[in-house]
Amino acid sequence: MFGLPGGTEMIILVVIVLVLFGSSQLPKLMFNIGRSKQALQKGLKEGLAEGEAEADSEVKDDESK
Repeated sequence: MFGLPGGTEMIILVVIVLVLFGSSQLPKLMFNIGRSKQALQKGLKEGLAEGEAEADSEVKDDESK
């Protein structure tokens, strides 16, 4: 039903983004999006590592009882 946009839709989206943000602001916008993506991925990795550590400590607690 809702798939990835095709060629024509992508061109329309790019034109809309250029009109809204202007060509001078676009590099800053892309840089900020990239930093946000990196921060999100780092947080997810830290959260998974923390969750695994808690699960391991729960298993050790159960085994010691």
